[in-house]
Amino acid sequence: MTDILTPGRVRPRRLRNSAALRDLVAETRVSASQLMMPHFVLPKEKGEEAIASMPGISRYGIENLVRAVGADLELGIRTVLLFGVPKPGAKDATGSSAADPKGTVPLAVAALKKAFGSDIVVATDVCLCAYTDHGHCGVIEHGYVQNDKSLKPLTAMALAHARAGADLVGPSDMMDGRIGAMRDGLDKEGFTETGIMSYSVKYASAYYGPFRDAADSAPQHGDRRSYQMDVRNGAEGEREALLDAAEGADILMVKPALAYLDVIRRVREISSLPLAAYNVSGEYSMVKAAAANGWVDEALVVRENLHAIVRAGASIIISYHSRDALRGRWL
Repeated sequence: MTDILTPGRVRPRRLRNSAALRDLVAETRVSASQLMMPHFVLPKEKGEEAIASMPGISRYGIENLVRAVGADLELGIRTVLLFGVPKPGAKDATGSSAADPKGTVPLAVAALKKAFGSDIVVATDVCLCAYTDHGHCGVIEHGYVQNDKSLKPLTAMALAHARAGADLVGPSDMMDGRIGAMRDGLDKEGFTETGIMSYSVKYASAYYGPFRDAADSAPQHGDRRSYQMDVRNGAEGEREALLDAAEGADILMVKPALAYLDVIRRVREISSLPLAAYNVSGEYSMVKAAAANGWVDEALVVRENLHAIVRAGASIIISYHSRDALRGRWL
């Protein structure tokens, strides 16, 4: 339906006269229930290490993680996304420690579920990059990341997280067919209720630099362009999303968020599945750096960015800003 506008009588400014009026007619709203807080977990019970390239974000030992998540829960953050740091010396060519039931992430999942039960949603990142000695997201043979041979260890990693109590597993590796392989593997083991939040549309982006410091996951040679998406492509993102939906994904994701708002919109228009967008480390750190230098108002920029992500079509925002945004009442 298209409204018939009469010049001179229709004044859009009438609905902008006060904050209360603007709130009344706002088309886009961001609430605490839409925010997911990422966490980096250390392979020990206690400890906290600040991440220099991500001001305000730390890597936590498991006890510290439980306290941080508890404090965030008071703010209204009910969903977390966990990235594990493997034990010293645990990295190998195939990332075998990723499936260790006593590994960092399974222990963290179990601790969070013991502390908070169903009051929180625990999602886990499923990728081999932090667990391989070469830093790539799959098994390498003949100098190339092998797609099909990577599916088994990725599924084993997802199963380890599900057994620990994860509500959602989040494959971020970008291997073809991994959603179907994980769904089959989870169902076969009885984890039919464990959801898959797929990093369906993940670009080979330059915005991941600070994350790779935090997770110690930078590739030791080459890059990830043979499996992560080309930043120039949009229609390809639609194909990736539709394939993951057909293979059994419960939630789709676009990553990064701000440079790919058009892709978020494209995916929203072709799928009715819940859609997440990852407001990644580089996007976070640029705002922090600009705010520290007095170049931007952090609260207003974060507010604008988060609303833009939802306006584009995302219903879930994974953002390192989540805690600050709620604590500061920026939204």
